[in-house]
Amino acid sequence: MRGRRLRLLAAGLAAALALPLVGGASAQAASGAATAATAKDPVIVVNGLFGFGFAYDPLVARLEADGYQVYDFELPTLGTQDIHQSAQALDTFADQVRADTGAARVDLVGHSEGGLVSRTYVKYYGGANEVDSLITLGTPNYGTAAANLIRFFTLGTCVGITACEQMTIGSTFLADLNAGDDSIGSVRYTNIATVVDELVQPYTTSYLNADDGNITNVALQSQCWARYPGHLGLIIDGAVYSGVQDALEKRSITFNCWAL
Repeated sequence: MRGRRLRLLAAGLAAALALPLVGGASAQAASGAATAATAKDPVIVVNGLFGFGFAYDPLVARLEADGYQVYDFELPTLGTQDIHQSAQALDTFADQVRADTGAARVDLVGHSEGGLVSRTYVKYYGGANEVDSLITLGTPNYGTAAANLIRFFTLGTCVGITACEQMTIGSTFLADLNAGDDSIGSVRYTNIATVVDELVQPYTTSYLNADDGNITNVALQSQCWARYPGHLGLIIDGAVYSGVQDALEKRSITFNCWAL
């Protein structure tokens, strides 16, 4: 009888000791699930025409400070080649980022031509299944008169830059890219413009057709009337970056007009 009581006491003690362990395991599992649920997509900053990587260091630093894994993609030939070739290179780069991080999708922040390269990757090279959010900054989505002027004054040569020809208003490249819906799959598009963009004119060519799906178009000055960054200023302006933050977090775009 005494031996039986001792066995029961030992069993009860073992059960009592096991409870914290089970609870701890459950807490760890819940914590892991919560971390996975809130994990941020890696972000690829896609540079513009003649955009050297170091010029995007301030934007990369802001994103890293916000906890993102950030990768900078300098366009091959600095973006002078056919945009389709650059988009294929971006596809390869994004595949490597996803392999390195284990992420199913990436977010893209494309400046100027970088936005067109990103859209081309999404539409033609598998990006529709690999991109979550695509944010463009001063991208000539429907062309720019500046490219038309360069083409005119160089007697139609566009200084031998294929991408310049492709970014002219009415180009065959843009007609193909913009054929059908401007939004592809479940990708969320946010297009941020500045009304004083000296290279993308008119600035509204930065916009996509908002009726086509997950598309937001916004000019910085629609909310921040005293902020006037130019084309290059879009990648360093604090108010613009606050809009990038909103887009990455899938919030409505509300610029912090006082951000440095």
